[in-house]
Amino acid sequence: MHSLQNTVLILNEDKRRFELEVENHIAFIEFIKNNDNIVFLTHTEVPPELGGKGVGSELVSRVLNWIKEKEYKLAPLCPFVAAYLKRHPEWTEILAPGYHV
Repeated sequence: MHSLQNTVLILNEDKRRFELEVENHIAFIEFIKNNDNIVFLTHTEVPPELGGKGVGSELVSRVLNWIKEKEYKLAPLCPFVAAYLKRHPEWTEILAPGYHV
């Protein structure tokens, strides 16, 4: 876990994804933002080399913080994000209308 403290969440507009570079590997969440400021998180990918290190959860947590800070709403289309929300119900406040976990 110690290696995550020095990582920075990167918003890669070109690839429409959020990235965390950890140990020379990139974990990412792909997203689509619509004109209503709803952020659809569509796919999360963590390289096998980073598996079991909490990288995926850290990535989701940081992206949810980013969405909250921007006062956007979340549409969790990715199963990994939806599972994270089930474990962390405090995030349901940023869900877009019509979405629940």
